[in-house]
Amino acid sequence: MEKPVVAVVAFDQISPFHLSVPCVVFGDTHPGVPRFDLQVCAAETGPLRTTAGFRVQVDHGLEALARAQIVIVPSWRDPAECAPQALCEALRAAHAHGAQLVGLCLGAFVLADAGLLDGRRATTHWAAAHAFAQRYPKVVLDADVLYVEDGPMLTSAGTAAGIDCCLHLLRQRYGGEIANRVARRLVTPPHRQGGQAQFIEQPLPAHPRDSRLTDLLDWVRAHLDQPHSLDSLAARTLMSRRTFTRHFRQITGTTVGDWLLGERLALSQRLLETTDQPVERIAALAGFGSAVSLRQHFGRAFGVSPSAWRQTFRGA
Repeated sequence: MEKPVVAVVAFDQISPFHLSVPCVVFGDTHPGVPRFDLQVCAAETGPLRTTAGFRVQVDHGLEALARAQIVIVPSWRDPAECAPQALCEALRAAHAHGAQLVGLCLGAFVLADAGLLDGRRATTHWAAAHAFAQRYPKVVLDADVLYVEDGPMLTSAGTAAGIDCCLHLLRQRYGGEIANRVARRLVTPPHRQGGQAQFIEQPLPAHPRDSRLTDLLDWVRAHLDQPHSLDSLAARTLMSRRTFTRHFRQITGTTVGDWLLGERLALSQRLLETTDQPVERIAALAGFGSAVSLRQHFGRAFGVSPSAWRQTFRGA
């Protein structure tokens, strides 16, 4: 089978970290993981300067975008600088031939410069969100999330959220087990829902009371088939409803209801991909109560039915 082509757009004054994110996910060899044909390309010629004081030599020009199934713009050097016209035209042509386009961090500015995000939901680094909203009023900006997918366009928040976004792409094509395998190799969390908040006030527990809450999250993940509510979970930690709500948001960046839904959807995905359990049984194991409820939430989140999701990954 021919390897999918992933074109990564480099540019002068690129951050080495941002460039390395898609390269390590799609370019490195990971045992048991399907290979991609990764092609780093650029609109400029000659060695490209990086923000770390060294240069990189790129072997491909923008013609690589015409061959790619996935095109990734890993960032941009300056949100105030418009993307070159040649790059915008190449991105529009890639979109026209059906490629999936990805803007990581400030790369969303480049996709927006090309006019590809008009009328679509998108995100970018929180520090550049205000400038983005002012410059691209036709884009529906969601500055609070890790990554957003709208049709063939996928955009992410800054820095490490680019890893989450690339793992999401891998999961879409080959399922959760493959994405988790790469995540383990990278020593990074295997699955963070795109709707999780960019900025979490207290990402690691710093107080014994918060360690109780993280223990609770592990327990809930192991008992998603049971009913849970804000009040029942607060009671398990011996916290008041108000205190529990505050600490929960500090650690997870979201509400109890949204976190539970994300965990239940993630479990449903894994069960659909790795077991032969009927949808009705998966709905019960994930805590949706009924197959109807699972189908409604699953379709709203992923745009396909649970059966179609299973068929996609069985085919892959």
